Amino acid sequence: MKLAVRILGSDAAPPVVFLGSLGSTIDMWGPQVEVLDGELRVLLMDHRGHGATDTPPGPYTIADLGGDVLETLDDLGIERVHLVGLSLGAMTAMWLAAEHPERVAGTMLLSTSAFIPDAGWEDRAATVRQRGMDAIATMVVSRWLTPRWSEAHLDARDRLAAMVASIDPEGYANCCGAIATMDLRPQLAGIDVPCVVVVGRDDPNTPPEHAEVIAAGIPAASLELIDGAHFCNWDNAAVVNDIIRRHVRA
Repeated sequence: MKLAVRILGSDAAPPVVFLGSLGSTIDMWGPQVEVLDGELRVLLMDHRGHGATDTPPGPYTIADLGGDVLETLDDLGIERVHLVGLSLGAMTAMWLAAEHPERVAGTMLLSTSAFIPDAGWEDRAATVRQRGMDAIATMVVSRWLTPRWSEAHLDARDRLAAMVASIDPEGYANCCGAIATMDLRPQLAGIDVPCVVVVGRDDPNTPPEHAEVIAAGIPAASLELIDGAHFCNWDNAAVVNDIIRRHVRA
């Protein structure tokens, strides 16, 4: 299926697809868009069941999400892109780099894992189906940001919580299922495109040891450990933006 997409920047600039986390819309890339859209061709995509993209019946897999990106790129007539993904978006980017390297110029994997067992995905899916997204929005955002940054940026914290609350519960639940059934570890060695793995020191969702597994498994990967939590693109935006610039221009 084709994804909702917003395109910014010049057609002459390198195309960079931004793929967001579970429970997000393209608005999660605000700190990047406000400084990068004049430098890159930015393609912001909402996963299925998120934001402005439709919610097809489940269950979903990471391969389904990757196939959505390919179909969207085909519809746009774009052959090869850089991929910037965070969490679920980076899982999708890993799958694309492993299965369709001819479409991927490079990957930047933020705050992610190749395998997250026993993380309560079924319980979380059941919660949002029964009680709606408001039931988890505050909890989710509390794990995205460091407490210090969150307290200093209450408006941003509240905007992110409203973003989570806006997600279709069924789309969210089905994407929980995609993560629960995911194991990308066997595919890491086959990824031969340039890759940088970025993780915040204080990320409680996908801590540094998860990033270390990915960086060790991908032959062309480098690892950057930075300050920040799961949404390091918010609580350490300047550093993340600089890494994106360096990676795309390499």
